[in-house]
Amino acid sequence: MSEDEKLLKEAKKLSWEDRLMHKNWKVRNDANIDLAAVCDSITDPKDHRLREFCPFFKKTVADSNAPVQEKALDALIAYLKAADADAGRYAKEVCDAIVAKCLTGRPKTVEKAQAAFMLWIELEAVEAFLDAMEKAIKNKVAKAVVPAIDVMFQALSEFGSKIVPPKRILKMLPELFDHQDQNVRASSKGLTLELCRWIGKDPVKSILFEKMRDTMKKELEAELVNVTGTAKPTRKIRSEQDKEPEQEAVSEVVGSGPSEEPAADIPEVIDEYELVDPVDILTPLEKSGFWDGVKASKWSERKEAVSELTKLASTKRIAPGDFTEICRTLKKLITDVNIAVAVEAIQSIGNLASGLRTHFSGNSRFLLPILLEKLKEKKPTLMEALTQTLQAMHKSGCLNLADIVEDVKTATKNKVPLVRSLTLNWVTFCIETSNKVVILKVHKEYVPICMECLNDGTPDVRDAAFSALAAIAKLVGMRPLEKSLEKLDDVRKKKLSEMIGGSGGGQSTVSITVQSSGGSVSCTETSDGSLVRRSAASMLSGKKTVQTNPANKKGASVKSGVNKKGDGGGQLKSSKVVEPEDIEPAEMSLEEIENKLGSLIQVDTVVQLKSAVWKERLEAIASFKEQVEALQALDPSVEILIRLLCVVPGWSEKNVQVQQQVIDVITHIASTASKFPKKCVVLCLLGISERVADIKTRAQAMKCLTSFCEAVGPGLIFERLYKIMKEHKNPKVLSEGILWMVSAVEDFGLSYLKLKDLIDFCKDIGLQSSAAATRNATIKLIGVLHRFVGPDIKAFLSDVKPALLSALDAEYEKNPFEGTSAVPKKTIKVSDSASSLVAGGLDGLPREDISEKITPTLLKGLECSDWKLRLESIETVNKILEEANKRIQPTGTVELFGALRNRLHDSNKNLIMATLSTIGGLASAMGPAVEKSSKGILSDILKCLGDNKKHMRECTLTTLDSWLAAVHLDKMIPYITAALTDAKLGAEGRRDLFDWSSRQLAGLADFSEAIHLLKPSAFAMTDKSADVRKAAETCFGEILRVCGQEMVTKNLKDIQGPALAIVVERLKQQGTFQENFELGRTVSTGLASKSNSKIGKPNGHGDRGSRHGSRRTIPVKGSRQDTVASVQEINMQSQALLNVKDSNKDDRERIIVRRFKFEELRLEQIQDLENDIAKYFREDLYRRLLNTDFKKQVDGIEILQKALPSIGKELIEVLDILLKWFVLRFCESNTSCLLKVLEFLPELFDTLRNEGYTMTEAEASIFLPCLIEKSGHNIEKVREKMKELMKQLIHTHSAAKTFPYILEGLRSRNNRTRIECADLVGFLLDNHGSEISGQLKSLQIVASLTAERDGETRKAALNTLAIGYKILGDDIWRYVGKLTEAQRSMLDDRFKWKAREMEKRKEGRPGEARAALRRSVRDNGFDSAEQSGEVSRSISGPIFNSSRENYGHPEVQMERHPMPRTFSGPVGPADWNEALDIISRGSPEQSVEGMKVVCHELAQATTDPESSGMDDIVKDADRLVSCLANKVAKTFDFSLTGASSRACKYVLNTLMQTFQNKRLAHAVKESTLDGLITELLLWLLDERVPRMDDGSQLLRALNVLMLKILDNADRTSSFVVLINLLCPVDPSRWPSPAVNESLTLRNQKFSDLVVKCLIKLTKVLQNTIYDVDLDRILQSIHIYLQELGMEEIRRRAGADDKPLRMVKTVLHELVKLRGTAIKGHLSMVPIDMQPQPIILAYIDLNLQTLAAARMLTPSGPAGQTHWGDSAANSPAPATHSSDAQLKQELAAIFKKIGDKQTCTIGLYELYRITQLYPQVDIFAQLQNASEAFRTYIRDGLAQMEKNAAAGRTPSSVPLSTPPPVALDHSPKNSPVSPVITNLLNDSRSLNTKVEPTNFSLPPSYAEEDRPTNTISARGPLSDQSGLQQNLGELRSDRLHSGVSSGTLDAIRERMKSIQLAAAAVNPDSRSRPLVPMNGNVTHGLSSHPSVTEGVGTENPMHGGILPMDEKALSGLQARMERLKTGSLDPL
Repeated sequence: MSEDEKLLKEAKKLSWEDRLMHKNWKVRNDANIDLAAVCDSITDPKDHRLREFCPFFKKTVADSNAPVQEKALDALIAYLKAADADAGRYAKEVCDAIVAKCLTGRPKTVEKAQAAFMLWIELEAVEAFLDAMEKAIKNKVAKAVVPAIDVMFQALSEFGSKIVPPKRILKMLPELFDHQDQNVRASSKGLTLELCRWIGKDPVKSILFEKMRDTMKKELEAELVNVTGTAKPTRKIRSEQDKEPEQEAVSEVVGSGPSEEPAADIPEVIDEYELVDPVDILTPLEKSGFWDGVKASKWSERKEAVSELTKLASTKRIAPGDFTEICRTLKKLITDVNIAVAVEAIQSIGNLASGLRTHFSGNSRFLLPILLEKLKEKKPTLMEALTQTLQAMHKSGCLNLADIVEDVKTATKNKVPLVRSLTLNWVTFCIETSNKVVILKVHKEYVPICMECLNDGTPDVRDAAFSALAAIAKLVGMRPLEKSLEKLDDVRKKKLSEMIGGSGGGQSTVSITVQSSGGSVSCTETSDGSLVRRSAASMLSGKKTVQTNPANKKGASVKSGVNKKGDGGGQLKSSKVVEPEDIEPAEMSLEEIENKLGSLIQVDTVVQLKSAVWKERLEAIASFKEQVEALQALDPSVEILIRLLCVVPGWSEKNVQVQQQVIDVITHIASTASKFPKKCVVLCLLGISERVADIKTRAQAMKCLTSFCEAVGPGLIFERLYKIMKEHKNPKVLSEGILWMVSAVEDFGLSYLKLKDLIDFCKDIGLQSSAAATRNATIKLIGVLHRFVGPDIKAFLSDVKPALLSALDAEYEKNPFEGTSAVPKKTIKVSDSASSLVAGGLDGLPREDISEKITPTLLKGLECSDWKLRLESIETVNKILEEANKRIQPTGTVELFGALRNRLHDSNKNLIMATLSTIGGLASAMGPAVEKSSKGILSDILKCLGDNKKHMRECTLTTLDSWLAAVHLDKMIPYITAALTDAKLGAEGRRDLFDWSSRQLAGLADFSEAIHLLKPSAFAMTDKSADVRKAAETCFGEILRVCGQEMVTKNLKDIQGPALAIVVERLKQQGTFQENFELGRTVSTGLASKSNSKIGKPNGHGDRGSRHGSRRTIPVKGSRQDTVASVQEINMQSQALLNVKDSNKDDRERIIVRRFKFEELRLEQIQDLENDIAKYFREDLYRRLLNTDFKKQVDGIEILQKALPSIGKELIEVLDILLKWFVLRFCESNTSCLLKVLEFLPELFDTLRNEGYTMTEAEASIFLPCLIEKSGHNIEKVREKMKELMKQLIHTHSAAKTFPYILEGLRSRNNRTRIECADLVGFLLDNHGSEISGQLKSLQIVASLTAERDGETRKAALNTLAIGYKILGDDIWRYVGKLTEAQRSMLDDRFKWKAREMEKRKEGRPGEARAALRRSVRDNGFDSAEQSGEVSRSISGPIFNSSRENYGHPEVQMERHPMPRTFSGPVGPADWNEALDIISRGSPEQSVEGMKVVCHELAQATTDPESSGMDDIVKDADRLVSCLANKVAKTFDFSLTGASSRACKYVLNTLMQTFQNKRLAHAVKESTLDGLITELLLWLLDERVPRMDDGSQLLRALNVLMLKILDNADRTSSFVVLINLLCPVDPSRWPSPAVNESLTLRNQKFSDLVVKCLIKLTKVLQNTIYDVDLDRILQSIHIYLQELGMEEIRRRAGADDKPLRMVKTVLHELVKLRGTAIKGHLSMVPIDMQPQPIILAYIDLNLQTLAAARMLTPSGPAGQTHWGDSAANSPAPATHSSDAQLKQELAAIFKKIGDKQTCTIGLYELYRITQLYPQVDIFAQLQNASEAFRTYIRDGLAQMEKNAAAGRTPSSVPLSTPPPVALDHSPKNSPVSPVITNLLNDSRSLNTKVEPTNFSLPPSYAEEDRPTNTISARGPLSDQSGLQQNLGELRSDRLHSGVSSGTLDAIRERMKSIQLAAAAVNPDSRSRPLVPMNGNVTHGLSSHPSVTEGVGTENPMHGGILPMDEKALSGLQARMERLKTGSLDPL
């Protein structure tokens, strides 16, 4: 092993850093190689090794050893490929190192450095890269600068301008333009060109050109011409690659052929404003003397000062600053007396706006009024300056339309008309240059302004207003203008419609297309150096890049190779490269010819050919001919033979015979040789053409030329002859040559000729000749051309002399156009004949490339705002076509078509017609290629048929004719089909298009593509317009003819409804419709499958029984009379009238938008209606209903009328469809049909009522708005019928639901409708007052009608309000809103009159009805809902679910007694009790009034809680909540029927106010709380609530209310209710049946909500443990677990059941907080049952677990785990365990005393310990405590003793001084933590003074603050719990060791004493029962750890008193009864 190998091996053991920085270069080199390999192997970008490697590269790439440096770059590249964007933090230092050390290295190193830079960009380290580049370009060595520019160029071209910001590159370029090195300058130019591709030429020019030298500018200008490449990124940054992992295609160098990039890939133009740096102009302005200048008295000085500002402000971007003072000055100068100063000031404002943009917005608004005012000036210069400035202010964003509304309003009211018109013109400009979103926001402001200006007296103002409205409509559509248009007269409406229609196609956008043609700038992508990277200098076209490294020849050669490959890309692909044949013959002497000739021809013959004697020559040529004919292999010798003949005898031969023989020999060779060289043709052609001129040799010469054409094609012959004939002096050569051409064209056709050259030759040479023979021959030639190419040739010859034109016309007649039938007579035999075909020859005449003439100026002109310039541009296009002889190539026309497309939507109609003419000309000139180049412009052409001007439509049809001549009809059919289905086309347009299509189809025999026209034709046959129907019918006939019946039949599947019926009828009329024809349609498409039975079959409906089969026909416009009913008709009538089998009414109703306001049916809705009628109604019925003849419609109604009694149920399913049809009839207003409908509808609704059905909300929203809107019909009879129908609907559909529709009718524009609706409101008040009582505020709409001009309207409103006064009395004034004095006076008079009328009729006084209602509610408990139609409505779908309504509340149901009387007025309760009655018994709307009273009372009581009012409310709290809980479901159900959610909000708000008060919340009973919580949770889950009116607010209110209940309600009740609710809910309690989910899933959701509520309660259990009754909670847990059973618990535990887990959590938390004392709270759990209750096992388990984890609250003996531990079991427990327990208790108490929150409780517990255990020295436990703490405890105990003596408790008397460690007061009602003591098992416990071991005071007692010694049963260890545990001991004794009868008797005695004490001590029913405890108990009971001791202050030896809950007591009594009866016998 060598030394180096050893060294490398040893080095591998070193760390990476040591290896990479090793002093030996080989070690470093090896390390870099290894590092690269490691990086290559890493696949995870987050690999920790990558973070380790990154810091190394800043040193390794700067290695002094070149090979090592190169390897370091390889490693860096591998690292960057593996890393992600996190590596970017090291980018700056690594890039700086690369710039410093790598860019001057080897070429390979430079290349790798560039690759590394590109990868840094890929990792988004662009800023670091550009920072490095800024340093690199400042390098003094030019060799380092060029690579830096190149890498910037590559980065920009590959990643694009979004990744690489151009702004920074633009800043670098100026200093590079002046660099001394030419390569740097060349590269900087290339980089500039690349920038142009990305951000456009104009920004680059404006930013950079001013910083360049003139020579550089010229060079760049020249190069910019070639920059047309499509700029598109070819490489993505890494994050984008991860998102879209597509394989990146390497884009090749763009060679020949147009770019196929879609328009969407064109990069967005970057705003030049963002690229330039802001310039501060304030400082130079100060220095320029501006302020002095503007104050000068001379106008010239003022102008000069402002000019300086204008000049400074002309910079592209101005630095923001304070321009306020400048603007104030400019405002004064705008009104300067000198107009030049004013113009200059206005221009400077425009410049400031453009330069400052949004920073100038405030100043712009300041200056705007004066600028608009200045528009009154008529000076052109001032006008122009103002216009430009105002436009600049908007374009630059200084002003937006929302800001300028007020200024525009002011300006449009200016007295000068010019100001008004020009302001509107400016507004129009602003609208056109704004986007749609802006206009949508502001159009409401501007439309009224414009509408007002339409009435202006000045035409210019009106026109400007029209323009502004049209601009708005163009952007946001017609909807904003619809209401405004109705106010206009017909003339103005028409004009505005025309203007909007003219601009209707949307805005004209300038399309910017970047072409990529041959020779354009190319863009490449590199892949790891596999392709050679382009340099920036390669962008330059005319120069080769000077090599920076002359030695790098290899690289240069590779580049050239790539370029060659790219250049060849446009050639035809073939395996062999075909080299063009050399046709120019080289010079060859006779001697050389003879040498090559050899023995081919006899020597004598050659000698004789040279002879001077003509006979010898003749003989020799004859011999020569024989020898040639005898040659077998002629091909190799052709050229030498021809060359010989051209020299001897040669073309100068004088003898005619010899000449003839020579020509014959040449002809023979040409026709015999398989390949005749073109060189030979060239050698012979001049001589032969001269021989053609000689009459003696003409025939042979012409034959020879024809042979040449066969041999090499006529193209070459013609091309050579043009030049020969043109230059020859003999005119015969020309004339006879042309005659030969005539015969050649006839023989070979035009396929191989360049027609343009031939026509030019004819025009320029032939027709211009002075020789008549030549002219005549040329005319003949043109005549033959006409035969092949047709009349188009005339366009090429339009400029010849008139005499010649007439001669040409005569020749055309002799040679009529034959088209494809003109077949060539002869063919050419050359093998590569295909390549000889001339492009354009097959298409006839030549086409010219006009792409150079389509300049940007021309395209810009087509988009110009001046219509004259637009027209000029269109005429320029026409001129270009004329110059190209109306034959053009498609190259470069795409942009032209784009510009012309926009002109088709021009506001000027004349321009549209000119554009149509031009497009027609373009189509004719371009031929078939127009279809591809036009990019779908045909659809825009067809839209022009929608114009109402006949001339426009005719012009469009002419264009279509031109298009058809160029493109075949099949290419046009898709566009025609789309146009015919476009509703905007209009009737006349559709008619014309159908007629045109029919004409075209008439000329065709077979055309399958026409089938696409079938559907539009079919639907058009049902069109309203007779002309359209007629045209469509004609077209349908043509379609049937050219497509055939079979194809038409197959394509009927897309046609539905009436259209299908008509098509089928036409097919039958044509006799082509087969009886066994199967349409194969399903029900969903609207047509049933047809039967196969014959027509004559009597019962042929067998197969059709499932549907309403048979054929359908709909007579159009009554043109066909119905004949006598055929067999078909009889069959039909035997079917069901309605087929509702597959009807899905719910789906139809779901899509109905429910509105109160009437809107007429749209076209698509009518089509859907027709389809539905065809689907569900019998054929003969729907034929009549959908007929346009009203008589047929009446017949249809009569059919329904007759069948009505028997089809009631079916009608319910299709009622919505029928009602829509009635709406359609109402809209058409045919009186006969309308009267029939109004006759039928009452019968229909009576039938539905008999069926027990009322309209759904969806059906009501279909029909009622229309009925109400049309109720103001102008025929009185119709009005009366409608009024009666409306009253009928009020009775059946309910007044409350009908009322909103009637209110909407009061807003109608029709006076009669408003009168009728006012009368209906009066009717409702009089007859249904109670039902609409909640909506009485709407009377203010009626009251507003009293201000109407129309007397009848006022009268109706006054009558209605008088009825309201009769019912409501003076309360009506609360509902009529704000009125004027005049209105009030009117009403007052009417009310007085009404009162007098009532007095006369003895009807009582106004408002008495209301009082009577109150009495009825109070006395009889009346439920208005039942009497107002609720009961009848409940038949079809009950609004309230009775099973839910009274669930768990039987008492509510028993109290309800419906009264026979109805309410005659709205409800308004007078007091609390009446309010509660109305809430419980009234309808949802009426109960709102009651809830208002309740809320008011609650608010008053809350403000004064000490008042007696609160006590009274507390008594009624449970009743109130019960009423409200019942009301929740009713109000929600009521709102779901479509009514307002007002009642829901009131009921939730009232509950919220109730539960915000803790006293009220605590007064609510558990059963009531159960019902309420259940109801709220169910509605929270109801999926219909979010869809209600204000649904989201209601959900939020339900949530908040639920939280408030959990916070304030009695927590014990909450726990019990919620635990009970964990069981599955009764399905009948759900508000709605399950639609999309199972009952199990619903119950699961409900349980989840309950669990969330329990979690909330459990979280705060630690703080509320003494507020809850643990016995009852444990009882509810016990019941839950027992109902489940162990098997179910095990199953659920495995399934992780949430409810079970929650119950366990609650139990765990209780055990954790109470410890073993929890066992003292099982008084309500039957612990003696067999088997043991499940809860006991869980409590044991929790105790063991918590004890093991040391988490038990110290409240009992830690070791107690058996339920029956007693003295009998363990007669002598260890004393030390009791001592330990006591110590534990004391430690816990001291801890409480140390906490400021629990110090009082701790002291009290300590005091209790001293009373219970006087022998215990507590201060012995405090030896280590401070003296201050011990003193504090002494004082505290003394205080506690005083309090106990005074009967006060720690909860009512807080300790005044907290312990030294915490000096805050504890809360007044803080929960008391009990001490559960372990009583010592000795006799002392019997003689000791007994005290209670725990304490907790309910809030009610605490508030009363009465001195008492009672203890709450809600305490965690109450008396009954102690007794229960004693019973537990008894049970344990029974089970284990038996129970003595004495013990049992003792317990019985104890229970009796408890009962007696409860009865004697606490007679007050409102306070808790107090139970005296006997302290003298048996040994077994007293020794139990949890025996509860009595409290006694007067007689402590007799024990004390503990409170006990009634249920707990009853539970114990029940237990005792069982013991007495002996059900628990001892074992």
